[in-house]
Amino acid sequence: MTTFNTISVIGLGYIGLPTATAFANCGKKVLGVDIDQAIVNTINQGEIHIIEPDLASAVKRAVQNGGLSASTQVQPADAFLIAVPTPFKEGHKPDLGYVEAAAKSIASVLDKGNLVVLESTSPV
Repeated sequence: MTTFNTISVIGLGYIGLPTATAFANCGKKVLGVDIDQAIVNTINQGEIHIIEPDLASAVKRAVQNGGLSASTQVQPADAFLIAVPTPFKEGHKPDLGYVEAAAKSIASVLDKGNLVVLESTSPV
């Protein structure tokens, strides 16, 4: 059975941050990655930038325990969770730019046996 001890979550919005926090509070070492330095700074201070019930205390606990940290740079991990949006362009065509950028950002640090999960949210 493969064990994923370090997890990198790409995109720290409404899906990525709660997921990263849950993994960290279950004993995993989690690096959250976001392109927005202000978001990274906020999380590393144990605070949040989104409104989600009970998330503030969970993030604070995860950061204080050393299980969660954030960066603008991807680092090697056992598993990668990409949690970025897929907005629509004109004509209701998906804009895969965020997904493609996230995939490219992890390509250089992937190793054989790494797990990659893609979760992307589109507006209704």
